[in-house]
Amino acid sequence: MTDITIIGTGNMARGLAARAVAGGNSVQILAHGDKAKADALAAEFTGQVSTGVLGDAITGSIVIPAVYFDAAKDIVARYGDSLDGKVYVDITNPVDFSTFEGLSVPAGSSAAEELQKTTGATVVKAFNTTFAAALGAGKVAGQPLDVLVAGDNDDAVAAVAAFASAAGLTPIMVGPLRRARQLEQTGFLNILLSANEQLPQFQWNSALRFVPAA
Repeated sequence: MTDITIIGTGNMARGLAARAVAGGNSVQILAHGDKAKADALAAEFTGQVSTGVLGDAITGSIVIPAVYFDAAKDIVARYGDSLDGKVYVDITNPVDFSTFEGLSVPAGSSAAEELQKTTGATVVKAFNTTFAAALGAGKVAGQPLDVLVAGDNDDAVAAVAAFASAAGLTPIMVGPLRRARQLEQTGFLNILLSANEQLPQFQWNSALRFVPAA
């Protein structure tokens, strides 16, 4: 068994793996099809990192698919009952890329809630408001990243919060899983800022930070 399974080998997978290793976790990285990509990513880290491909047994108690929403749905369907009892962290922002004007989930729902309907894993929403480069570094402009966490199961939320804390991040529990609706809209706004070339200060290098009053 490992602590955390990350599915994917892209930039978000790299950032998540960096934080996981920094927090002292054992990590499993599963590539979509080319194990060499998982091996190459694992070689970037010093720590207990194993590799495989999508379809291999998931060994982590926390599972984080670093993929888009449609791919996440496919992963949930593919693994079926083998996800039961695991903590599934949904990091997706289900942007409707055909219009880039909204999200591609039913009104009054979220990607996280839609995934929870189809899996026996416990879904927790987190990391959807953090960009990959900032996640890899763990901070922006010297400020640690806030990780906004939503979920219905206290133990699962606590497990994700502990992962974030050990990685040097600041977890903020925002409420039940339905709060993922607000988190996904917030993530979309963050994407819109960075996709706007007229805002050079927000080119995929910014971060959300909630500063409490002293």
